[in-house]
Amino acid sequence: MTTEHREGDLVTVYVTYGMLRANVIHGLLQSAGIPSMLAYEAAGPAIGVMIDGLGKVEVKVPAIWAQEARELLAAEPNADAEVTAS
Repeated sequence: MTTEHREGDLVTVYVTYGMLRANVIHGLLQSAGIPSMLAYEAAGPAIGVMIDGLGKVEVKVPAIWAQEARELLAAEPNADAEVTAS
């Protein structure tokens, strides 16, 4: 099954729990010139809870940058969170 993306579509390339690791990954992508954003439930960072998905943070990039972002993240040592393949 192939997934086609429109030019403006965002794709999740990394999932972690907690803002610290998410911000490190976000910075890594940004420093490589790959635009990225963080998507998370607003209550998680506000109250510091990481249960039932509240602490889950998704790092998203435009679909046209997804492959390059995944390659960069796969080359990173200590990439202990999930790099998504979708």
